[in-house]
Formats: sequence, C-alpha cells, structure tokens
Amino acid sequence: MKSLLKFVLVFSSVIFLMSCSKEEKELAIVEEIKSPTLGKSMQPYLFSDGKEVLMSWTQKINDSITTLNYAVLKDKAWSEPTEISKGDNWFVNWADFPAIAKNDKNILSHFLQKSDPATFAYDVKIKQSNDSGKNWSSDKKLHQDSTLTEHGFVTMIPYKEDSFFITWLDGRNTMGGGHGGGSNPNAAMNVRGAVVLKNGDVIDDTLVDGRTCDCCQTSAAITQNGPIIVYRDRSENEIRDIYISRLVDGNWTNPKAIYNDNWEIKGCPVNGPKAAALENTLAIAWFTAANNIPKVNLVFSDDNGENFSTPIQIDDGNPVGRVDVALLDKNTALVSWMETTETGADIKMIKVGKDGTKSESFIINSISESRSSGFPQFEILNDEIIAAWNHKIDGEPVIKTVRFSLEALN
Repeated sequence: MKSLLKFVLVFSSVIFLMSCSKEEKELAIVEEIKSPTLGKSMQPYLFSDGKEVLMSWTQKINDSITTLNYAVLKDKAWSEPTEISKGDNWFVNWADFPAIAKNDKNILSHFLQKSDPATFAYDVKIKQSNDSGKNWSSDKKLHQDSTLTEHGFVTMIPYKEDSFFITWLDGRNTMGGGHGGGSNPNAAMNVRGAVVLKNGDVIDDTLVDGRTCDCCQTSAAITQNGPIIVYRDRSENEIRDIYISRLVDGNWTNPKAIYNDNWEIKGCPVNGPKAAALENTLAIAWFTAANNIPKVNLVFSDDNGENFSTPIQIDDGNPVGRVDVALLDKNTALVSWMETTETGADIKMIKVGKDGTKSESFIINSISESRSSGFPQFEILNDEIIAAWNHKIDGEPVIKTVRFSLEALN
C-alpha cells in the first residue's frame, strides 16, 4: 500500500509539473530556507568558502540604531544570528552595503559610519574575528585619510593563508563635494586596494585609479597571478565603462576597459560589475545601457585578465542589471541579474559557456524593480545554489533566502 501511495504521489507531481508554465515549474523547484533575520532587515551579502555559506545583513532596531549581523548555513539551515556591531550613526544605503568574508578561522566584515552631517561623508569601519566569529575586534577605520568625505562600495576576499584583499571607492580627493565631483579630474572618487592582515593591520594601501564612477560597486578576484580589481570607470567625457587593474610583480597595471561599451552617462548608474576567478580563468559580468540599449554582458579571460573574449549578451531583452557571477569550472559561468517584467522584475540566472553556449534563463523569484529589492546575491555550495535578496512582508523589509539544485539550469 505504501509503495502504491508513493507511486501515486510521484505521478501526481509529474502531471502537475507537466501542466505548469515554465515560470511555475522553475518557482516550484526553488525551495525557501527559513531566514535567520528578524524584521526590518535588509542588505544581504553572501560568501561561500566551499564548506559553508555566510550571510551578513543590517537590521534597523529603531529610528537611530542599526546592527550588523551574520549567520552560517550548515546542514541546509541557518544558524542563530550573531551580532557583529551596533551603532547609531551609520550610513545605511540600498546600494552601498556591508560585506563579509572568511579565510580559515578569520572572518572580516565592515560597515559604514558617518563622519560628518553631510550626506555622503562616511568612513569604512572593519571588524575581524580570528576564532570563527566567537570574538570580534574593536572597530577600525580601513582607510588612512581623515577627510570628511565618502568611502565605501567595499569588496573583500580571502588572500594568501590568513589575510584578506580589500578594495573600495575613496573620496579623499573630492573635498566633500559629494557625488559627481564636478569636472575637475583631480577632485574625483578613486579606487584603492589594500591587504588586511590577521591582526587587523592594513598594509599596501595603494591608489589604483584616480578617477572612477562615484557609486557603483567594486569587485575583485584572485587569479593565478594575484588580485584583480574591476569597477566602473569615469572618463573626462563621462564614459563609464568597466575597467580592470591587475597586481603584477607588486605593481598595479594601468587600468584598461574590459570592453569599450562607450556608455556616456552624466550620472552614476549604481550598477557595478562582478568578477569570479578559477586559476587563470576570469569571468566578469556587467550591465551597460550604451546607446540607450540595456544589456547584461559576460566576458571570459584565459590569461588572468590580461585579454578578454568577445562579450556574450546573456539577458532576455529588458534587464535592470544588479548582476552576480560564479565559475562552475574553467569553461562555464553562472550569471544572475534582474529583468523587468510587466508587473515588476524577475531575478534570473543562466549558465554560459566560454564558447557562447547558453542554457535557458531560469527564474529564481519575482520581485519589485525598485531600489527596495537591493542587489540579489548567490553562492554555490555542494551542487546547490543559495540565493538571498531584500523582500517585504506586510510592508516590512525582511530577507528571503532560497536554495535550488544546479541541475535546474541544465
């Protein structure tokens, strides 16, 4: 009888899926994971070291106090949340949000703290744990300048045995001018790179590019040759394409475009690139709207980012951007992005081969197109994809987390 009942249930499920639309099938495959976050939580950031997934986020306690928290995904469930820091003078923004990374037992995270009443005057504060999150260091400012200007859009990744490579946008030359920085190339946001040691010391703080877009996320990866940084540049003619710089023999290479989109835009599009590396292979995904045609593109490099293939357009015709990327192997990447629909937007994902082959795009979830949705994140763990994004329940911001098998994208 039990065998017959099991057959009926399986057969019924197959018939149900056969009768569903493609979108309904995809959403049925996606399994929600009970979120570790409480109400008024936003800005999820995911990090995987191949053994577990960490997620950090902010939670608004009241009108003035915000906390930075994190949890660990183990055995297909989130741990109880741990508070990393708390403050009443933080800069909390939909696009410039805290990150977290782990290197063995060392965990590094950051938040943004106001340095002046001016809107875009805030510092990057880092906190570190050397014992897998049991104890945390006191707050420490990442950058060495004391200007009351904008610092943020941080990327942090494991580097060498027990350190972290970190890059960020730095406004020390803007003289408090805020976004835009005027036409003076010497008063623009810049990109810097540094290394954070196990003891919290920040070394090798170096200017990488002296004129960049003001408010697009940075990204970084570690290739066989060492760290690379990708970011949205800003020319004197307001061309804002994606650039790369590589650390080679102890020096940063002259920044160059990964591809000349020639996107001329006089304001920041708040849409940075994402990079992933595996040995000498590098994949970069990004959004552009050059010639008023929105696209999400992907390029590969076989030589640690020195040269790139022809871009592969991976969107479905009406993308918002807000990309993420991962490498499955040296020939295959996964890319996620947001695509506009008649009722809002979909978080989509696609598998892309280095030779240009693409799977069908896969819908992870339908969300709002607005800023409140933030920047969806994903990581890979044990042949599963873990994704997180801002969500609302009865108008209150919460974070939704889901899982689904890599096989769903075949």
